Amino acid sequence: MYDVKEIRKQFPMLNNDIKMQNKPLVFLDNCSTTFKPQRVIDAMNNYYYRFNSNSHRGDYDLSYQVDVMIEEARKEVASLVNADTNEVVFTDGATGALNLVAYGYGLKYLKKGDEIILSVAEHASNVLPWFRIADLTGAVIKYMDIEDGKLLAKNLKKVITKNTKIVSLAHVGNVLGYVADVKEFAKIAHENGAIMVVDGAQSVPHLKTDFKDLGIDFLGFSAHKMCGPTGVGALVGKYELLKDMDPFVTGGGMNSIFKKDGSVDYRLPPYKFEAGTLNIAGILGFGEAVKFIKEIGIDNIHQHDQELIDYAIEKLKDYDNIIIYNKDARNGILTFNIKGVFPQDESTLLNYKGIAIRSGEHCAKLLDNYLDTKATCRMSTYLYTDKKDIDTFVDAIINGGDILDAYFN
Repeated sequence: MYDVKEIRKQFPMLNNDIKMQNKPLVFLDNCSTTFKPQRVIDAMNNYYYRFNSNSHRGDYDLSYQVDVMIEEARKEVASLVNADTNEVVFTDGATGALNLVAYGYGLKYLKKGDEIILSVAEHASNVLPWFRIADLTGAVIKYMDIEDGKLLAKNLKKVITKNTKIVSLAHVGNVLGYVADVKEFAKIAHENGAIMVVDGAQSVPHLKTDFKDLGIDFLGFSAHKMCGPTGVGALVGKYELLKDMDPFVTGGGMNSIFKKDGSVDYRLPPYKFEAGTLNIAGILGFGEAVKFIKEIGIDNIHQHDQELIDYAIEKLKDYDNIIIYNKDARNGILTFNIKGVFPQDESTLLNYKGIAIRSGEHCAKLLDNYLDTKATCRMSTYLYTDKKDIDTFVDAIINGGDILDAYFN
């Protein structure tokens, strides 16, 4: 049984009487980041209190133990997404993971006239690196259409050609929240000689993601969106592709030998992509967060998200002044606007009542023409969100009061 009350007890942010300017805290910006359970905080502090030393640097007990702990965390992450441990590269987050693919693979293999397929629903982290790579290589950016907010296989087939080398799409969009059939997309990409890159920032924390079964080539995601610390994440890649990629950052720890003549032998993946001192405390916190999620059950988390969004939509559906852009996404994201109200004004009003949501373009700045609006409000749930949070949110929208109160009181 999913016991959200017991789950909430594990989060200091939900139990420390946190108040901002004497307001209660109702946190509904989980797409952006998530709270951390005490055990994740303890895992990070434990490193600094008991094991503070560098990894791959020392022939002494502390350093060896840190090496072991890092590899245990790597195994946890690999197990979560059903990948081999040597296919998991620790990065500074999903952004770092996608940039690593762009510069390590794209810059090496793309040439003038090659095609990169994106969608207008992508986060900046899965757009701007490819813009840069296209500029450097002469490759061409193309976009598959979205239909009713969704990415559909038929629309990928319309735009893909034999010149397409990379298809890079979000598994779950961070604005509309629809789940893309990346398994089918990967099949289409491979039939045309392209690789499939997946932004998993919004999918891995919320729904079962099986790297091997999906047949994708690369998957990037962040720890901080799944109860882990900021500044750490993972790139999961097929081992043979990782072997052929160039490192994006070079330095200590990622090489076997280098000589005065400029020759270098890099270590095998994943280590050739982990130059310098890693975010060790972050990696250990990441591993603990993955353990926490496994114990709750990713399918249970997904079902909980769906139930909360259904609950919210049911309460809001009869109000004509509320525009909901993704009524059937049911994946922990509710994107909306209030007719006649600027989104930032609405989020300011909700903040006045202690409710944290996000407003604006949500780093998906190519989506405005499709939505026919420059900005939206986004409410997003996670495993500790409860129906009381939703009730408070809905009441604030329906009985919001005067926006001037939020600005001048």
